[in-house]
Amino acid sequence: MSRRIVATNRKARHDFDILETYEAGLSLLGSEVKSMRAGNVDLKDAYASIRDGEAWLEQVHIAPYPFARDGGHEPGRPRKLLMHRREIDRLAGTLAEKGLTLVALSIYFTNGKAKVELGLARGRRTIDKRRAIRDREEQREMDRAARRARR
Repeated sequence: MSRRIVATNRKARHDFDILETYEAGLSLLGSEVKSMRAGNVDLKDAYASIRDGEAWLEQVHIAPYPFARDGGHEPGRPRKLLMHRREIDRLAGTLAEKGLTLVALSIYFTNGKAKVELGLARGRRTIDKRRAIRDREEQREMDRAARRARR
């Protein structure tokens, strides 16, 4: 299974604790697919919401495709997510009771189909972010020391 990553939301893993990940298909227009293949996607503030029993991807900016007819597409429009009904219902219940968020982590193509990786996330406080950075740096130092000791 080939996976070609188009865009990632690197800030999401810094700002949130990711509890679970989900994969969903995207319902796109032709000009959006062309623009995605060119890598013109921004996931900075992207999230998913559930309205009327349907999942929607919000705040994703897919730049207009310059060669599209009739002006192409609207860059910031909400896009429908393609997920199983049971998955949507379970997510809706989880999001409603626990105060969690569905954050877009990455957009990629798998076998020619556009997919988005969603993370069920809980927001981190500033002190938790600093602690995560400190832990990561300490782990790097330990790895460096272990490599030096093996030489």
